[in-house]
Amino acid sequence: MSSFTCLNCGVRFATAEMQREHYKTHWHRYNLKRKLAELPPVTIEEFEKRVNQQKSDDAAAQEDQSVYCKACRKVFKSKNAHDNHLDSKKHQENLKRFIEQSASSLAASSKDAMETEVEVTVKSTRAASRAAAAAAEAEAAGDAEMEGDSDEWEDVEFDNPIENNDCIFCPQHSEDLIGNIKHMSLAHSFFIPDAEFCVDVEGLLNYLAEKVCRDYICLWCNERGRTFYSIDAVRKHMTEKGHCKMLHEGAALAEYVDFFDYSSSYPDHEDGMDVDAELETPTSLDGDEYQLVLPSGNVIGHRSLLRYYKQRINPNRAVVVKKSTQKLHKVLAQYRSLGWTSTQQEAAARNARDMHVMKRQQAKLMQKVGVKANKLQHHYRPQVNF
Repeated sequence: MSSFTCLNCGVRFATAEMQREHYKTHWHRYNLKRKLAELPPVTIEEFEKRVNQQKSDDAAAQEDQSVYCKACRKVFKSKNAHDNHLDSKKHQENLKRFIEQSASSLAASSKDAMETEVEVTVKSTRAASRAAAAAAEAEAAGDAEMEGDSDEWEDVEFDNPIENNDCIFCPQHSEDLIGNIKHMSLAHSFFIPDAEFCVDVEGLLNYLAEKVCRDYICLWCNERGRTFYSIDAVRKHMTEKGHCKMLHEGAALAEYVDFFDYSSSYPDHEDGMDVDAELETPTSLDGDEYQLVLPSGNVIGHRSLLRYYKQRINPNRAVVVKKSTQKLHKVLAQYRSLGWTSTQQEAAARNARDMHVMKRQQAKLMQKVGVKANKLQHHYRPQVNF
């Protein structure tokens, strides 16, 4: 009996060479995979039968399934590729052109010839309807874009709440403009900054109402915060965050320049003065050989004095006054009149030094006594319980 076997496939071999060749076969590998899946092994006849069945199935799957598109004059190897092609934009354009050409040839050809030439699948017909609908939508979108690009664009109708004496931040209605401003001040803490320099209060409120109620922009965030898409959203944001106020600082000042006039606050302001008039250029400037005074009052210094101009002296710094020793002299004079001499001063200083040395020695002694009292161990001893 031969000693060369394969326990996985259940066969015996005459030589070791045949056994090694068996380990390289697909049959042995197939049985190994079945063993891992806890399935019984198959014989060589059953394995050959399954291989032939798989080959026939693959051949049937790989048969010619090519589909031809007459509109585009293309051949597709699979049905899926043909279905994807039917949904493409290029096919829809070619199909529309193909249908138009076929319709023009109907008058010259007979009914039988028309039937032989126009053979389109059901999906192609559906694709044609989709193409026509897509063309109609594209044409409508093009018309809408042309209307959008025209110069005759009309503004969106907007009902300004200030004109109706309504509040900007809530639906509250007032009798007049003064009552409306009073309501916004009391209910929403709204105020107009630099009100004494505002020359057009109603125009300013109309502009603020357009920003909030038409453009949905927070007055305080001023296009720097989140975007809102309704008047209720922007009103809720401004009320909850306390943003019912104008941003009147920095670059935002230029936004409200048409509603304020600060010319009355100028130092050289005069009645009837034209604020927009150009200033006359002075023929000469004041100064000396080390500095030059401009008409605005700024001083330009010479570069040789740069080290002094770089100094940043605090103007609020208090001047330290030197302590006067006059009172000390009076006290010493009184001590001398009582018999106090300089030798006594030296003795007092010496006694003070001696007291300091004694205190240091006492501290060292107390530290030494404390260390000894703690009974510190000089050598390590393991804490073992016997």
